Amino acid sequence: MNWKAKPLVSYRVIVELIAATTTKTGLTVKCELDKPHYPKGVPVSSEQVEAINITRDPFHGEWNYTIHPTETNAQTNEAVIFG
Repeated sequence: MNWKAKPLVSYRVIVELIAATTTKTGLTVKCELDKPHYPKGVPVSSEQVEAINITRDPFHGEWNYTIHPTETNAQTNEAVIFG
């Protein structure tokens, strides 16, 4: 609800709104802009796509999903949430 009617006019505004997210149960969010340049057109194999540990939401799973840690990144115990 903290984004309601807020124009997303810059990356800074978006990052600040995400970082200001909290819940009644005490969830807080850490957010920072990832600035490195990532090249376009890097091929991804079918095996790499299949290895993604992803759970799609029942409501528009193509937009709303959670990427869970895999064995290679499990030590960080973080999930990346998109949607």
